[in-house]
Amino acid sequence: MPQKIKKSSGELEEFSPEKLRRSLLRSGASEDIVEPIIEEINGWIYEGVPSKLIYEKAFGMLRKNKLGNAARYRLKKAMMELGPTGHPFEHLVGELFRLRGYDVEVGVVVDGVCVTHEVDVIATKNKHQIFIECKYYQTTGKNANVQVPLYIRSRVNDIIKKRETMPEYEGYTFSGGVVTNTRFTADATAFGDCSGLILISWDFPASKGLKEIIDSEKIFPITALTRLNRAEKVKLMDNGIVLCNQIAENPEVLTDIGMEPNRRSKILEEVKSL
Repeated sequence: MPQKIKKSSGELEEFSPEKLRRSLLRSGASEDIVEPIIEEINGWIYEGVPSKLIYEKAFGMLRKNKLGNAARYRLKKAMMELGPTGHPFEHLVGELFRLRGYDVEVGVVVDGVCVTHEVDVIATKNKHQIFIECKYYQTTGKNANVQVPLYIRSRVNDIIKKRETMPEYEGYTFSGGVVTNTRFTADATAFGDCSGLILISWDFPASKGLKEIIDSEKIFPITALTRLNRAEKVKLMDNGIVLCNQIAENPEVLTDIGMEPNRRSKILEEVKSL
């Protein structure tokens, strides 16, 4: 008889070996690595086990096989470790747009017709400008509800009305968007789509959400690294280092936080494996 597991929301749902298998395969692990993990989880699982414990056990087994796969598998958890301020998440979102050819500004105060606004990310390309709000949550059970796009739509409208009167933006078009590291409620996506906002969440739009973008563009946050401890991650983020490719491009940032050469080589090995 299938066992029921407890989700982070407290709800019970039937354990799906296939769902776990897909998650492990998405990390880049091969079938011959995944199948023994599934078999062991099936033999270990018990009624009411928190889904978090299943994740931790599977991650531990995956880590023994290959670091890069383990880092990819823990990506969702890594996104929750970018807090508590949310500023590292804004820089990650900015990088998503920069890699798509946009000029990007992060944390900008701009004028609207009625009031001034702090915009998390402004992305500009081919005389089109997008004003993006980043909604960062530290728990997977917290979703962005309809109030979020309602609020952002009104802010974006105020900014657009102002910029349409400014000579330096003659010929520009404008839009707004919301990016969250968790999910949108159904009402939030319905209003966002209807009002013309760009919405990106962990798994929305389908097959084009954050997890797919991050994996395809290989812009993993440093919090995905399994060999960095929490204190080291915080030091790096305090120094503006949010992405693994920043470490790859400038390994000296590890020395700057006081890391010994032997530890540094291990971290760089994991960065390379991603």
